[in-house]
Amino acid sequence: MNTPVSREGNLIRYSVYLAGYLIVIGINKLVRSNAKVRIWDVILFALMTAAVLLFYIYRYNRENRFFKKDTELSFLDNFGAVVAMTIVVAIGRIGVSYLQAYGKLPSYGFQSLYLKHESVNMFWFLVVANGVILPVMLEFLTSGFLFNYLFRGSNPMTGFVGMIASGLIFACLSFEFQIPLFIVNFIFGAFFAWSYLFTHSIWTPIYLAAVSGIMMIVMM
Repeated sequence: MNTPVSREGNLIRYSVYLAGYLIVIGINKLVRSNAKVRIWDVILFALMTAAVLLFYIYRYNRENRFFKKDTELSFLDNFGAVVAMTIVVAIGRIGVSYLQAYGKLPSYGFQSLYLKHESVNMFWFLVVANGVILPVMLEFLTSGFLFNYLFRGSNPMTGFVGMIASGLIFACLSFEFQIPLFIVNFIFGAFFAWSYLFTHSIWTPIYLAAVSGIMMIVMM
């Protein structure tokens, strides 16, 4: 139960991590539900986010000691690949925004709420919260912990199934269940998972998810 070898322990741990994310999501929606950003709501969000993220980082680093990787690259060990991935994400986000602008794709839920209560404070809250924090937390859940617990094998089929599972969980935890947006989120989630498999560094999908999230907010 105390190491990632235990399936029961893994399920309990993942449930705890998921609960932390859902609490942060709930507070995020509380902040966005008001016409004006209230300072105490933001403070509550910041405190809970800091606690959950620090917990994620601590647990991921601790659990990662139990696994041996055939190759392990740091975030900048393959700079060219990271740049190429960044370009792919940017093109993808521009494409999604273009389709939304012409009515070919529906708007995200937070976009609709923002248009009702447009404000500078709300915009910057969305940049930080929905553009950076939530994508980072999602990558710990859908790339880091998920692959450590369920998809540790080195064969291509394990990696492929892991990418599909990661994409589905990413889409579900984005809470955008309109089919076109669900598919978009699935594709992005699977791509982030692939970047994790390619570099063996959690910081790659975290970085790409943050780039995607910030572009999603800025271009709304």
